[in-house]
Amino acid sequence: MKRTAHWEVDVQVDFFHAKIGASRLASGLFKGKTHIYSDLKHVVLRILPKYLPAAEENLILVSSHIDTVFATEGAGDCSSCVGVMLELARGISQWAHGFKNGVIFLFNTGEEEGLNGAHSFITQHPWSRAIRFVIDLEAMGIGGKSSLFQGGSAPWAIETFAKVAKYPSGQIIAQDLFLSGAIKSATDLQVYQEVAGLPGLDFAYSDATAVYHTKNDKLKLLKPGSLQHLGENMLAFLLHTAMSSRLHKVAEVEREEGTNQTQAIFFDVLGKYMVVYTQQLASMLHNSVILQSLLIWIASLLMGGYPGAISFGLSCLSIVLMWIFSLSLTILVAFIIPLISTSPVPYIAYPWLVVGLFGAPAMLGALTGQHVGFFFLKKYLHHVYKKRVPSLSHSVQENLINWEAERWLFKSGFIQWLILLVVGNLFKVGSSFLALVWLVSPAFAYGLMEATLSPTRLPKQLKIITLILGLAVPVLVSAGMITRLVGTIIGVLVRFERSPGSAPDWLGSLIVAIFSAAVVCLMLVYLLSYIHLSGAKGLVIFSMCTLLALTLTAVSSGIFPTFTEDISRAVNVVHVVDTTGRYGSQDPASFVSLFSATPGKLTKEVENLKDEEFACGRNKTLDFVTFTVNYGCWSSKDGNNGWSKLDIPELHVESDYMSDVRKTRVLIDTKLATRWSLAVNGEEISDFTFEVGSEELVPSGNKSMVDGWHIIQFAGGKNSPTKFHLNLFWSTNTSHPSQKAYKQAEDAASLLLKLRTDVNMVTPKVERVLQKLPHWCSLFGKSTSPYTLAFLMLFLFNFSQT
Repeated sequence: MKRTAHWEVDVQVDFFHAKIGASRLASGLFKGKTHIYSDLKHVVLRILPKYLPAAEENLILVSSHIDTVFATEGAGDCSSCVGVMLELARGISQWAHGFKNGVIFLFNTGEEEGLNGAHSFITQHPWSRAIRFVIDLEAMGIGGKSSLFQGGSAPWAIETFAKVAKYPSGQIIAQDLFLSGAIKSATDLQVYQEVAGLPGLDFAYSDATAVYHTKNDKLKLLKPGSLQHLGENMLAFLLHTAMSSRLHKVAEVEREEGTNQTQAIFFDVLGKYMVVYTQQLASMLHNSVILQSLLIWIASLLMGGYPGAISFGLSCLSIVLMWIFSLSLTILVAFIIPLISTSPVPYIAYPWLVVGLFGAPAMLGALTGQHVGFFFLKKYLHHVYKKRVPSLSHSVQENLINWEAERWLFKSGFIQWLILLVVGNLFKVGSSFLALVWLVSPAFAYGLMEATLSPTRLPKQLKIITLILGLAVPVLVSAGMITRLVGTIIGVLVRFERSPGSAPDWLGSLIVAIFSAAVVCLMLVYLLSYIHLSGAKGLVIFSMCTLLALTLTAVSSGIFPTFTEDISRAVNVVHVVDTTGRYGSQDPASFVSLFSATPGKLTKEVENLKDEEFACGRNKTLDFVTFTVNYGCWSSKDGNNGWSKLDIPELHVESDYMSDVRKTRVLIDTKLATRWSLAVNGEEISDFTFEVGSEELVPSGNKSMVDGWHIIQFAGGKNSPTKFHLNLFWSTNTSHPSQKAYKQAEDAASLLLKLRTDVNMVTPKVERVLQKLPHWCSLFGKSTSPYTLAFLMLFLFNFSQT
């Protein structure tokens, strides 16, 4: 690129070797953690117009990571992003002579170990001080559209993207889920926003999210169209933004004045058009619709009198019954699945099975519950019409009662969406626009085609055109979003259990069941109101029962396997050297541990491992410092081969003394490991500092805890240090024990530290196990999971040692 760039464009390449550093983010997955990194190497590319010096002070950062986890090729996460960035940089190098702002392309490492690459660049590199805006490219799957899923704090950028992108794609519901913690993940944008205060946009692929961090994140599954989609959108956006003379000013204004009211609400329609507006406008719209809805309902009830109020209450009852029946049936199926299937989540490889397993009972339950409400409503209206129009024939009265009840069921849909809109508006939930669309469009269609101005006017049967007009816009806006969201939820189940065995097997299916019932009850409520009088009720019930029976039969018979060659179960095989003495021996206990983040037993997985003598169950809890294995399999056969006692880490007390508080200095020697996790007991230790050589990397103060522990995670390159000092400051309630307390605690010990060191080495035992595992199993990598060889150590400290 330096050789072929436009003659008026300056292309600068920096191979940046970051020095050792520490990151302590405050929110999300990083609460209660300190990340330390070393020996990170990045490639940084800066492209500037040669004859505009001011561009050097206003830079746009395009960032992604070139590292991946040990278990995968990383084709989607994030070689795809890197490939697009290279092509973007090549194009920008030809056109940057007309730019008002420079562009930096950061190819960073260390992202998978805790966003360390982004932190080292933004805190250490001299070019970072001139960055005004960030674009982060990520992947949570492989293929599909690369969608905007974070960036509400930069409304001007989202508006620009929506205007210039060829295929704008993005949903604020993804941002709401991501920031709520429902999706357990993080991106480099968190570092850029939290550490540097920079506005930015986050884009990610999310199709086939089940392959994330497994061996199936491979080039074979990566679709060229996905790269083209991201590249064309980003090129148009970059060209427009880099040519803007207002970038610095707008970014500074939004950084200083940014409030919840200026947050952007955004969503696309079929990937062709994106709607963007501010939270302030959203609040005005929501307040207006809520107020008008309440006024209309109050006026309607006053005009309808006592019968209208009772009918309103019964229609609300139909909504409650619809939810109860729908949830009950889907939850029942969620409990049945683990009993009849070899896996509690048998639909991972074939997500469409969810339609039969949960969609059918949700529909069946919703229709049944609504029909019960319909029955009570008709029964009450029968008494009303007997008094109101006694002169009408029985058949005419029956028709009027049916039509009146049908209308009340249709209008009951307004009630639940109005409640959701009120709640969403109260808490400023960005995706409240869904409630707005599903309330306003059907209500407008009903008012246009069906509403009567006089309460004395007799009702008529609902028109089909009312349903079509009312649902056209909501379905257009929501259908793709809901489909992708269901796919994401199902894919996430592959890595659902952060601590294997900590949740019941049915929990994953329960979540899918509740979501399915919610979708049916919320989005089919208007349609369901038409079915009761259509004559199709029996056919719908028969179809749903048949579909449910067929899918349950298919699941129980195993016709559709839970996992395939391209959709694997996340299984970890770790050779553990445990020096904690928890198994009753002072010598290290060595064994191979087999566990899975995917719900379900490991029965089928160990069928081919009988000669390896694995035992499975919950009677051997294994604490890996960053998580706990509550259910797994283990084998001690040949456990002493492939590792050396010289590689066992050491924790040594260099000093322990009293001043204002009790202080203990500990030497940590991780031997050959350059990746490790250390937990500090926050109940016993009020604070600590961490040193590498003579440099204090982690100062005292501002240590948060999770479950009473603060976690230090270290990850670095092959030239990283392996010796460190930890200075512990004891809590005041343990720093000045009395003589009596010393006597009582003479033989007692406090668990202060838990250490796990990881070595990326495959022992002979692990190699055999990996070869014998079914082809649909894959190692799973994340920042908290161990490599294939791990050493465990506990640090117990006696009061009597003082």
